[in-house]
Amino acid sequence: MFLIRKSSTELNDASEPRWHFPSALSPEAHAEWGLYKILEYMGLHEILPPGAGQNRAKLRKDIEEYHTAYAIDFDDTDIDTFIARRPDGLAFDKEKKLCVFLEYTGAMDTNEDWAEKKEQEKNDRYSSHLGFINYLSHREKSGWRASQTNFTTGVRGSLHTNQFLTRLESLGVNNQNTREAIRNRTVQKTLSRSDMIFKFFFIALNFKTDWTLQNLPTEIVNKNMERFNLHLQPPRM
Repeated sequence: MFLIRKSSTELNDASEPRWHFPSALSPEAHAEWGLYKILEYMGLHEILPPGAGQNRAKLRKDIEEYHTAYAIDFDDTDIDTFIARRPDGLAFDKEKKLCVFLEYTGAMDTNEDWAEKKEQEKNDRYSSHLGFINYLSHREKSGWRASQTNFTTGVRGSLHTNQFLTRLESLGVNNQNTREAIRNRTVQKTLSRSDMIFKFFFIALNFKTDWTLQNLPTEIVNKNMERFNLHLQPPRM
């Protein structure tokens, strides 16, 4: 995400950087913002001094109001989960009052519709949050609009190139060569990460078979052993 921030060169009408990425601190550091900070940045929630749970009480009241207005079933646990959820990243255009949730996802790309399924999963995850922010913005007549942009890559390096590049451009990465460079680097990092995971997977299977089978997700143990042509060997003495 820091690379997008660094490469986003589009200017607004005041000849200043159009997009701001406040959670992208450096190539190594990243801060995930929760609802409190997001709404405060947009002027839709004032973070009060600590004490008596005032911040949480006010936010819960607003969330309850939103769910009631749209006849969405909820309970206290749902609200706690709602508040705790944080997008991977954020982009703000203060001049046009745009808030964009950014999601970066790696998915198993073994089926033809792998990207569409993962995109829908991510959209469903934050649809209520976007709806809540837009509801609050409309109520307060602030003019802010919230949306979501996903960057989805398959574990084998697959991605929808045109979609990926278009989404980079929408965030101010106007240079075509830069967009291509970000795409290539994303694929390379994904393949490198997958290679590392499979190396550890292979080592664990050959040296600590019982521990591996107990700790791997059931889906991998039951479905993917045969797909990847992996054969368990008895632990070495």
